[in-house]
Amino acid sequence: MESAPPAFARRPVLLLAGAAGVLLLAVSWRFGYFGDELYFLASWRYHLSWGYADNPWLLPLLARAMDAITPGSPLAGHVLAALLHVGGILCTAMLAREFGGGKRAQLLAGTAYAISLQLLASGHILASSTVDPFLWTLICLLLVRWVRVRNEWLLFGAGLVTAVAMQGKWLIVFFWITVAIGALILGPRDLVRRPGLLLGALITLAATVPTIIWQVRNGWPYFAMAKAAKSANDALFGGRFSIPVMAIVFAGVLLGAFLACHGTWQLLRDRRYADYRFLGLAVVLLVVLFTVMSSRYYYVAGVYGLVFAASAARVERVRPAAWWRWVPTWPVAALSALITIPLTIPVLPLAWSSGLQFSVSGTIGWPEVAATTATAYRQLPPGQRARTSVLAETYWQTAALEIYAHDRLPRIHGVERGYWYYGGPSKPGPVLYVGKEATREYLSRFFTGVREVGVTRLAAPASNINQGVRVWLCTGQRAPWPQLWNQLHRY
Repeated sequence: MESAPPAFARRPVLLLAGAAGVLLLAVSWRFGYFGDELYFLASWRYHLSWGYADNPWLLPLLARAMDAITPGSPLAGHVLAALLHVGGILCTAMLAREFGGGKRAQLLAGTAYAISLQLLASGHILASSTVDPFLWTLICLLLVRWVRVRNEWLLFGAGLVTAVAMQGKWLIVFFWITVAIGALILGPRDLVRRPGLLLGALITLAATVPTIIWQVRNGWPYFAMAKAAKSANDALFGGRFSIPVMAIVFAGVLLGAFLACHGTWQLLRDRRYADYRFLGLAVVLLVVLFTVMSSRYYYVAGVYGLVFAASAARVERVRPAAWWRWVPTWPVAALSALITIPLTIPVLPLAWSSGLQFSVSGTIGWPEVAATTATAYRQLPPGQRARTSVLAETYWQTAALEIYAHDRLPRIHGVERGYWYYGGPSKPGPVLYVGKEATREYLSRFFTGVREVGVTRLAAPASNINQGVRVWLCTGQRAPWPQLWNQLHRY
């Protein structure tokens, strides 16, 4: 017979979630679109499709819907991101309750989620890394509750949430693979054949068919994007073995990092969690899988709420050892918040925050990049201007040109990510190449003439990603466009 969990600590948990939401709403108006937000919005406006090289259709749809509410402003998208973060806090607190945690456990788990480095940062922008953690945490809640009450509708609900998650990113497939392996090894073995879950899987498949068809017709570019993840991981963090370390660090300064490790261990060993042990194994397998694939550390952020909740319920139930009982305390939580908040969301002046936060740096300077490019194009001689194409180095820059200079430039091409699959110029002619990394020597591999005709200057720190973006006029192709296009491809 099912045992009733403790009461939901409604007032304190809602106050916690509300405080996090108010904080995010207070900074939601600062600065402009994040690069990914521009990419999703441009995808919907100018490349409407059932699928894209690096994501399905959900994020472009959300970006377009939010733009309809606050045209030309990311405000509505940032409000939606804040609401998703609040939803994740509530789901995490309810997970702690499902694990037998009372008021203290629910607040501890919810706080860890609220001030996680990764989760708080993504709560400020509308991206797949914002939507996925909430949906994964909701799925974990439905799955954990099913283990306790064995209600098929909970598994069916998890299947429906999975169907939504699949329209944003296909990472949820790896979650279910590891859950299935864990259940087959440790039980409950009947999970993989429950009617509610199978029906939800069929609905997920049906909802994803249009995107699958698009991927098939375009040679499965979604899987080619794994090269981009590996390349970025190697360049920024030193390779695949940094993933477990980064996943722990970004779970949260002090509080979150400890609870993530402790919660995973408790799911694997605490006899009170015997029925949920398969989830602990799934977390470990998920980290191993993404490490082997050399993916992104934040791909595991969707299980943070699960392990936070398991740890918090254990801490409340059993007095921690003397050497670490100071960790899950409110002074440590407050210190963690004081460290995390200025590192993740724009509460500091521009001169400080742009240098500290990639999420801030990625929101500044896009109109200026577009204006610099449009000015360089306008200053070309009329005869040359009529034959000139525009290429951008990154998918963020390409999207910024489409959003802010679509009517001032010819068709805009991008050599990175999904934009490369739209194809390059069809006829020979001069090229305006927009980028920060490309040098004259690099571009001279593809063109006989290369000269700088513009550079973006911002009232922002030198570390800003758009400070010093250059516009190059390239003439004299060294090969036909099909060949050049393959050579210019950036993952």
